[in-house]
Parts: sequence; structure tokens; C-alpha cells
Amino acid sequence: MPIIDMPMNELHQYNGSNPRPEDFDAYWERALAEMRAVDAQVELIPSSFKVPYAECYDLYFTGVGGARIHAKYVKPTHVQGPHPAIIQFHGYTGNTGSWTDKLSYASLGYSCITMDCRGQGGLSEDVGGVKGTTMNGHIIRGLDDHPDQLLFRQIYLDTAQLTGIVMEFAEVDATRVGVIGGSQGGGLTLACAALEPRVQRLAPYFPFLCDFKRVWDMDLTKDAYQELRTYFRNYDPQHVREEEIFKKLGYIDVQYLVDRIQGEVLMGVGLMDTVCPPSTQFAAYNKIRSQKNLEIYPDFGHEELPGFSDKTVQFMLQL
Repeated sequence: MPIIDMPMNELHQYNGSNPRPEDFDAYWERALAEMRAVDAQVELIPSSFKVPYAECYDLYFTGVGGARIHAKYVKPTHVQGPHPAIIQFHGYTGNTGSWTDKLSYASLGYSCITMDCRGQGGLSEDVGGVKGTTMNGHIIRGLDDHPDQLLFRQIYLDTAQLTGIVMEFAEVDATRVGVIGGSQGGGLTLACAALEPRVQRLAPYFPFLCDFKRVWDMDLTKDAYQELRTYFRNYDPQHVREEEIFKKLGYIDVQYLVDRIQGEVLMGVGLMDTVCPPSTQFAAYNKIRSQKNLEIYPDFGHEELPGFSDKTVQFMLQL
């Protein structure tokens, strides 16, 4: 089998290399308390996009720090009573995509919601307000400020807050909610289900935002992780603060959140992935304690994993 990372037996044993901050759990409990104190001010605006079997809305809510967050919400009209919901998260720098992307789940009688990550390619607001660099990258946003200012902290909280909001909708069965996404969306899927443990099923594929130090050690700080190299070149060219920097990044390292997940997990990984290396994904997968299953694609990288979306639909139909 072609290999760009560890042999398979080592991947199944790998436990990550990025340092975990000693106050990691307290950090996230404090973050969740901040999120729960926010007045979400939820707003639903009917869309001009119409289909016969669903209603489409632009959904806005206020997240931590006062940012207004946007999502697209598609609600089926051909089912009676509370029904399941699927929440989708997009790839790095992307957005919610088209309305038609959500219609397959709506046709099955599921509500479908997709969130714009703050400050990326959609309509969500980035309120800024951190010291130091804000150039070109959300991993390093807030790295020169207090750990509570790390932008991905706020984005992870947005995912959990949105999920809690959806669970309160009268038409949604809060016990039958699933989350899905690939790359950044895969990392956010894991973070969301960790911070909102009522999520029953989650299907991440090649998750981003796991084991930053491993990416660095593999010399793969390019593509989605390019900003890590840029940060060192501009702000710590001799790596005097390397240990400190990776430890701070540990607060937003998804591998250390996943042991909170209670829902069932279906995860897809390509063993030729040089964007989110397999070992970084296994660092997270190996720490999941809930029921889980891994779909492995030996010859595939950071690309469509044939059949995985079909497996995901079948998996979510069991909600």
C-alpha cells in the first residue's frame, strides 16, 4: 500500500504530539459558560428560494463576542411532528453553499442547517478585537493575545450554540440531531459534538484542526496549514517560542475535545492525504470513547472519498 505517513498499525496506536494545556478542561468549561450567557437573538428570514416540499430561511444569531452568525435553514413541509435535523459545516475559507445542497436531507424529512464560519467566505460577522496579527489565517488569529481570544475557540462555540438553537425549534426532535462535514467541516463536526454532547450521530471526514505539531514535524505546513509557517517566519523566526506556541494552539486542538463526544461516529480518512495527514486524524479518532467506525481509503488524499457521502446518508437515516 502507498504510504505518506505511519504504517497502519502505528496509526491505530498514535496518540498525538501537540502539547495539551494543563487547564484545557477549565478553559472549555469557561468558554461554554460564556456561550450560554449570550442572548442569541435568533432571527429567521424567509428566503426567495422556493421549493414545493421545504421552506428555506436565512437564520441569524448572536455568538460570543457579539458577532452575528449566519446559517441557511431548510425545513421540510411534508412531515408531521418533530423530525430529525442535520447540521453541516463547510471547508476552510468556504461558506454555506447553495440551497440545493440541503434539499436531499429535506426530501427525506430532515431539517438541514449549514453555518457560515465567522470571517470566512460567507455572511457571518468577524468582530475582530485581538492583538497582534490577523493576517491570512484563523488558526493563528488571536495567538498573540489571551487564549480566550483564539478565533477558532469562538467558531467552535458557534457550532455548539447553533446546534442548541436548532434543538429548541418546535419542529426538530432534539434527540435525533446529526452533524457532518469534511476538512475544516470535519474538525468542526468533532468540536460541535464534543461541546454539544446531545448530538446523536456525526460523520466527519478528513478532519482539519487536529495535532498541529505533527503537521509541523512532517513539514506539511502548506495549503490549509501554511499560516503556521508564515507565523513563525514573521513572529518567531528562530523558534524561541515554539513550545509555548504549540501549547497555546493545544486549546483549539480538536484531538483533545473528542473524548467528550457521546454520539456515534462514522469517520472517513484517505491515507494519501497531505493536507490533513492521516496521523493527525487518527490522533483524534483514537481518543473518541463513544461508538465509532472508520472508513479507510488507502489510495485517496484530500478529495472526494467515493461512496462516503452515501454511507453518511445511510448512517443518518438511523437517527
